[in-house]
Amino acid sequence: MMRLPEISTPSIAIADSDARFPVRRIYCVGQNYADHAREMGGDPGREEPFFFSKPADAVVASGRTLAFPRGTANLHYEAELVIALGAGGSDIAVGDAAALIFGHAVGIDLTRRDLQTAAKQKGQPWDMAKGFDQSAPIGPLAPGAPPTSGAIALTLNGAPRQESDLANMIWRVDEIIAKLSTLVTLAAGDLIFTGTPAGVGPIVRGDTVRATVAGVAPVEVTFAA
Repeated sequence: MMRLPEISTPSIAIADSDARFPVRRIYCVGQNYADHAREMGGDPGREEPFFFSKPADAVVASGRTLAFPRGTANLHYEAELVIALGAGGSDIAVGDAAALIFGHAVGIDLTRRDLQTAAKQKGQPWDMAKGFDQSAPIGPLAPGAPPTSGAIALTLNGAPRQESDLANMIWRVDEIIAKLSTLVTLAAGDLIFTGTPAGVGPIVRGDTVRATVAGVAPVEVTFAA
């Protein structure tokens, strides 16, 4: 019999701890800031949130130098607040959602924008635009529920590119968790990227991207020249 492969569980760092948070699934919310919805040609009204996914092994630790992704000529950064769940369930009430949160961090939703645009035009899925290798850099988790307000920002080679406040999210974190739980059964180990503000833009080889959210450690990655 052929030997079975040994597969490790992806994980991310926890601030001030030697322990690591095991990643089960990664969910992402699309267009959750009105200004970003407008820059992407969408309607910033309070419509039902929509979701897409990344594979668990897309996570990347801060400080890494990454190979530039294959298959794209238009790679974009998107700074986001990331929620890590310590428990889950289905059909979760908004009032019960905060108790399920293990911690929060800042992440970068890397996007092959040219592939996403082509997929949108053809009515095709976004999988290859969003769920590619090393597409989810994430900083260390801060235990506990996130603040409802505070700065979220991103710099490209030290120059400001995205600046907003968590209070500008269309759907709050507890509402996102509750809505997502009506579509899938959530569980411990799930990560949720909660959307990005306006200012998304391209990355080229040699660039360093740094994202910050108030109260948590930053995430920074560099793309090989």
